[in-house]
Amino acid sequence: QVQLVESGGGLVEAGGSLRLSCAASGIIFSISAMGWYRQAPGKQRELVAAIISGGSTDYADSVKGRFTISRDNAKNTVYLQMSSLRPEDTAVYFCNAVARSTRWGTPLDCWGQGTQVTVSS
Repeated sequence: QVQLVESGGGLVEAGGSLRLSCAASGIIFSISAMGWYRQAPGKQRELVAAIISGGSTDYADSVKGRFTISRDNAKNTVYLQMSSLRPEDTAVYFCNAVARSTRWGTPLDCWGQGTQVTVSS
């Protein structure tokens, strides 16, 4: 009932920047939290950054000071500004949202299809 569509991935040189976007659509009553995860080949999916509806944020230690997560509640969209990119940031980046489709519905964990970010050295 809630779909997430990511955009903005691509190939960039080390030290460069990229901005990811993720728009939620469908039957949405509320979204309590949105975030970005990533998964590199042979590794587990890990949290990159998250933001709750009140604006509080959380970052993985490896991206603090380089990545910034932001959210437009009116558009149900979350962004990830990535700067000073490193080859080790190469991964598929997935958008996540905890959303309700109705006032009394159970919050559901929703995922996007993923977008590839490749950082060349």
